[in-house]
Amino acid sequence: MVVGLLPAGTTLPPLPHLLVVLLATGGVVAALRRRRPRVTARRVLALAPWMALGSAAHVLYVVDALPPLLAPFAGSPTVYLTVGSLAGAAWLAAAAARPDRVATALAAAGALCLLPVVAVALGTGLSLAGARWSAVALALALPITGAAWAGLTRLRPEVAVTGGVGALALFGHALDGVSTAVGTTQLGFGERTPISRILLELGGIPPVPVLGEGWLFLLVKLAVASAVVWLFAAYVREEPAEGYLLLGFVAAMGLGPAAHNLLLFSVAA
Repeated sequence: MVVGLLPAGTTLPPLPHLLVVLLATGGVVAALRRRRPRVTARRVLALAPWMALGSAAHVLYVVDALPPLLAPFAGSPTVYLTVGSLAGAAWLAAAAARPDRVATALAAAGALCLLPVVAVALGTGLSLAGARWSAVALALALPITGAAWAGLTRLRPEVAVTGGVGALALFGHALDGVSTAVGTTQLGFGERTPISRILLELGGIPPVPVLGEGWLFLLVKLAVASAVVWLFAAYVREEPAEGYLLLGFVAAMGLGPAAHNLLLFSVAA
């Protein structure tokens, strides 16, 4: 039953790779717990490139563009631990080297890691149709996020305390919803997550331009993300460090799949 709820393609790497990932993750988590670097909204926002990095690395895995020695580290769900340990190590290094510029250093390090991975993916072959629809999805997600954020903060003004991290969470899930709808409707991609696939395959849903029947999936994503951001508002107010960190995790759950969609469409459509 549990296996049936997991996304298609979920695998574990060979034992040596798994041990390396688990040891690295355990070491970084232990170091973070010991040093307890300060968590702020800016530092959580600086993790956005790292959220996209995991997705970009997984695209290389999907298109078989990684060396055999590295490929198991980019499978799903191993890639989350791989990139998470790298991001945690970068955070520790930035806090030790430049305590006053942690957010800037963390974001720059993530971008420097992300850019070559994206370049390698695009180097495997660019799909003009896929890239065009990826751009359309991004262009649609921006005003949709703005409207959702404006409506949420007007309905629940206390949500404003979540700031940029709350807005990033909404944007990530809006972009995931739009890109998934565009991918299934316009490019013929399938959805790997069973629950999402059920929403996308419901019958009797009237289609709309560009998004087709996938507008329902987008609507559900926005509703759930908005509810989560609202529920986290009090937590962020009372425990800012933990609240921002957990809300950043919520953002990653949307932004990661969304970045994966956009890059995969651009190289494999």
